[in-house]
Amino acid sequence: MNDTIERMPALYLSHGAPPLADDPVWPGELAAWAAGLPRPTAVLMVSAHWEEAPLALGATETVPLVHDFWGFPEHYYRVRYDAPGAPKLAESVRKLLRAPGMPVQDIPDRGLDHGAYVPLVEMYPDADIPVLQISLPTLDPRRLMELGRKLAPLRDEGVLIVGSGFFTHNLAALRQGGIPAWSAEFDDWGRRALADGDVDALLDFSHKSPAGKLAHPRTEHFAPLFVTLGAADAAGELTAGRSVIDGFWLGLAKRSLQFG
Repeated sequence: MNDTIERMPALYLSHGAPPLADDPVWPGELAAWAAGLPRPTAVLMVSAHWEEAPLALGATETVPLVHDFWGFPEHYYRVRYDAPGAPKLAESVRKLLRAPGMPVQDIPDRGLDHGAYVPLVEMYPDADIPVLQISLPTLDPRRLMELGRKLAPLRDEGVLIVGSGFFTHNLAALRQGGIPAWSAEFDDWGRRALADGDVDALLDFSHKSPAGKLAHPRTEHFAPLFVTLGAADAAGELTAGRSVIDGFWLGLAKRSLQFG
């Protein structure tokens, strides 16, 4: 390891949808967050929008984005984010993860989905930092924490590990205007559980939180948090996390976290 490389924090961010770019506040919050971080050598992105088992590595060279959304105005489909690929990071991930019972596959034509590129456009708009996206191989929080622990050494190589989801996510239960009680209650519960370092409660969020099954009828948008928590746990930082962004967007909690 190069001793001049600063250990990077591990992040969990609520990634928004393509119209995030038009929000009057949120893009600036993401930009200010990135400006306050050490410059990463690469970004390792785990998005709610790619579930694939065994764990898959996405493209290691620049390929077209995955516009995995429907019904939006045409200009959102013209967005580009031509970040360099990260073949060296991909090889490091393979070395850390390849073991009996944990195969790793390559899907070289799989570009960044909106859970990856939408926040990166705001955080690193020059698209000059190599990015590698890996899949969620499971939605089991405990297995994802273990995945984060295995990936944690990358932080000492200057790699920014980002779990990208949404702190509450139930589009079907949203109503016109206002913040649903289930979204506000879950956000407050999650804030307190994180502040207390109550990982056991977070792991069993669907039973131990108010409105957990309404806030996340499926686990996929909360699941990336556990990769981040695992990377933080490996460095003894579970109680040192902080909310960098909070509040709500269209009724969904956009709480975003930094460890380290």
